[in-house]
Amino acid sequence: MSESTDIIPAAPAQVHAPGSGGGGRVFTFGDPESVMDGRELWSYFEMWKNGRWYEPPMPMTKLAKSFNMSPHHRSAIALKVNLLLKYFTPTRWLDRANFERWAIDFLQMGNAYLERIDNLGGRVMTLRHSPAIFTRVGSEPGTMFFIKGSLAHDHEFRPNSVFHLLQPDVLQEVYGVPEWLSALQAGLLNENATLFRRRYYLNGAHAGFILYLSDALADPETAEAIEERLGSAKGIGNFKNMFLHIPNGKKDGIQVIPIADVAAKDEFMNIKNVTRDDLLAAHRVPPQLIGIIPQNNGGFGDVAKASDTFFENEIEPIQQRMRQLNEWLGVEALVFAPRPAPAQGARPG
Repeated sequence: MSESTDIIPAAPAQVHAPGSGGGGRVFTFGDPESVMDGRELWSYFEMWKNGRWYEPPMPMTKLAKSFNMSPHHRSAIALKVNLLLKYFTPTRWLDRANFERWAIDFLQMGNAYLERIDNLGGRVMTLRHSPAIFTRVGSEPGTMFFIKGSLAHDHEFRPNSVFHLLQPDVLQEVYGVPEWLSALQAGLLNENATLFRRRYYLNGAHAGFILYLSDALADPETAEAIEERLGSAKGIGNFKNMFLHIPNGKKDGIQVIPIADVAAKDEFMNIKNVTRDDLLAAHRVPPQLIGIIPQNNGGFGDVAKASDTFFENEIEPIQQRMRQLNEWLGVEALVFAPRPAPAQGARPG
């Protein structure tokens, strides 16, 4: 995965116009190509390793930074984490702080790690979270590494002392990938739309048009005054009107020719709504549970029913995945309290 999400056009194909002289020519552009298509060659190779550990299929730092790319994305993950914490029961081996970090890593990064700390007798004493952004799977079975900075500062865990919970990937079995990855481009587009709108207002130069004058002005000073006024149309007070009087002027003596009709063709709201729907579909989160205001009069329906269905279809399967820790550890370190039965008629159907 690359940080850049730009689309680069194909090289223009130039076609010289027929006839002598060669003064004119036309050229055409091909279809846009994604910059990610150039990496298809790497799919023919095995996962890269540096001799000690395997490198993840995507940059973990970039994946971690995408946590805040959209309020809908972070809110969806926060909702799942809060529901997991609500029914999590601390044990002598796993406390709330380490479980919360472990759950966030699993939902955001697709990989979550817990280090087993043993006592002098060789029995498990506690479990400590290891950040997924810096944890790597070793090339030798049972080995794990904690890296940060240069190779000289990496730390190798004791063999078979780190539990790795992952969301399966169909291309490789070493690392996991988050389930919401299909909506990454939608989330980045959502962020880019917001950044573009902020730059638009901060820039302040919202002219976006050509001011064409065909009538003769009274004197050069008037033209300079108009130019100065338009040039200062930015910053605080940029949305101001300008009065211009030309004696004996014609109807079309002054024309405003828009370069790009920002007011009429602004797709900001459409982009925000479409990308929001993509993110919610990837997370499978009901919109009423993360504070989205309905646009219709009917609303989103019963919140209690949506919450019960969401918990049954999403949170409970996540709990079952996390219980793999108990099988690996040999003790019941991870415990969830049972969810109370919903009120009569709360569930649909």
